[in-house]
Amino acid sequence: MKNIPIGEHLIEKGLITAEDLQAVLEAQKEEKNKGKKMGDLIQEMGLVTEKQFAEVLAERLNIKFVDVENIELFPDIVKKIPEDKARKYNCIAIELSTTGRRLTVATDNPSDFYAMEDLRGITGCSISFKMGVGSAITRAIGNFYSKGATDAIVEEAAKQKEEEMSLDDLVAEASNDRIDNAPIVQLATQIVENSFRMDATDIHIEPFKDHTTLRVRVNGDLVPLREPIPASLHTALVTRFKILSGMNIAEKRVPQDGRMTQVIDGRVVDLRVSNLPMVYGEKVVLRILAGDSMVKKIQDLGMTEYNYNRFCECLKVPQGVILVTGPTGSGKSTTLYATLGEIAKPNLNVITVEDPVEKKIANINQCQINDKAGMTFAAALRSILRQDPDIIMVGEMRDEETASIAIRAAITGHLVLSTIHTNDAASTVTRLVDMGVLPYMVATSLIGIIAQRLTKTLCPACKEPVETTPLDMELMEISEPMTIYKRKGCPACNGTGYKGRTAIHEILLTTQEMKALITRGAKADEIQALAREQGCKLLRDNASLLVQQGKTDMDELVRVTYAV
Repeated sequence: MKNIPIGEHLIEKGLITAEDLQAVLEAQKEEKNKGKKMGDLIQEMGLVTEKQFAEVLAERLNIKFVDVENIELFPDIVKKIPEDKARKYNCIAIELSTTGRRLTVATDNPSDFYAMEDLRGITGCSISFKMGVGSAITRAIGNFYSKGATDAIVEEAAKQKEEEMSLDDLVAEASNDRIDNAPIVQLATQIVENSFRMDATDIHIEPFKDHTTLRVRVNGDLVPLREPIPASLHTALVTRFKILSGMNIAEKRVPQDGRMTQVIDGRVVDLRVSNLPMVYGEKVVLRILAGDSMVKKIQDLGMTEYNYNRFCECLKVPQGVILVTGPTGSGKSTTLYATLGEIAKPNLNVITVEDPVEKKIANINQCQINDKAGMTFAAALRSILRQDPDIIMVGEMRDEETASIAIRAAITGHLVLSTIHTNDAASTVTRLVDMGVLPYMVATSLIGIIAQRLTKTLCPACKEPVETTPLDMELMEISEPMTIYKRKGCPACNGTGYKGRTAIHEILLTTQEMKALITRGAKADEIQALAREQGCKLLRDNASLLVQQGKTDMDELVRVTYAV
């Protein structure tokens, strides 16, 4: 292995260019980046992924790379290393030799010989390091060490209740921010931490007569976070979340909304909290937001090259409306943020109006809706138009007033980005007309519509090949049989057969022919037919392509595109 700097090694591997390396070296000289490692800076600038950098570094150091997320870990081996040492050195034990004398450890810093010696003394084993991805190791540590801790916390809290601890005492304990070691406080913290490490998007705390259920939404499906907890702990747990999110703990009869943050594995995580009174108590749902993390690029959204080129055509138009449509949780906001990142330049005034502001973005003016104070979408839009904007992002077109103001803003020279709830791109036009916007106004202002869905991707470690059936061929609109893949399930994907999600898109461009069709009040079927003639790939076409590429299966194609 040639002993060359890591930057030059990345160039040799074709991951960055010489110009990229020079840009990184220049960035290192900036005051805000003083003390940052080159590897961290390269990743922050989006030139390589954390996994790519780890693989290259492993090759340069002449050690093996291990993908911690896609191997089976065994609790007995993992816990050979105490939790405090695992977190201190960000390492996790992955393999023990048959003699029990050699322990293989995944770490993101294999050059730390002090850590190696410390672990050798603690475990009594000789230590062999493998290179892993730092964030994946951190998540694995959280998953394995916190499960047992949560059980112990629940037992301790339940024991306190059995020892005649009054309900008022439990609520007081949940309300006291200074008692970090109180069982209820620890339980609330562990619930959020464990959910975040599972890549969950929502946490559901559901009260029933004899127990409280904890479920999380992972890859679009609700799965148990752990065994149910005693119903006696529910009030104190809910109170803790109400305190953290700024709700009124004395009000238990009406729904409330709030917001909180929590630091998990060094990251600040934002959560939107919703509280709803039910028969046996208050149900709490926490939406895990993206926080202040880096905004994704459009290229990272999962668009095919064909759709990406069509999307770029929309962004070239200086004024008009670009709409993103799809059901709740389909990634519409992520697409809008990525679009803003692409078109927001230092010489432009960009203002957003959102409910809520899901991700705070540097150098963009973001406005939060507050219905109680009279700060509605329509009211905010009227004021924004007096703020000399170039680009306006409206979180959602919910009513005729908001839609009309946004479309008039587009006609008067502004670029407007927004979302709307419809099944596909073509029905968005009829939905706007149904809301009360005149057809010629829609035709005049509309640049393009992006319909979007999220589909689960198959776990690469366990997917199985199968031959297409006649029904599969009909659904995918192919004439020749071919090999596709189906899910199986393994430890790497928690037995689901799926690992992660990707987006599929349907992009309708409003050409002159399309504008004429919309103006005369055409139905969705006519609009869709013309869109296909003009090259629009429907959602099912894109889902079919993913199946043929082995990225997803027929079950997902049917689930995601059954109504379109």
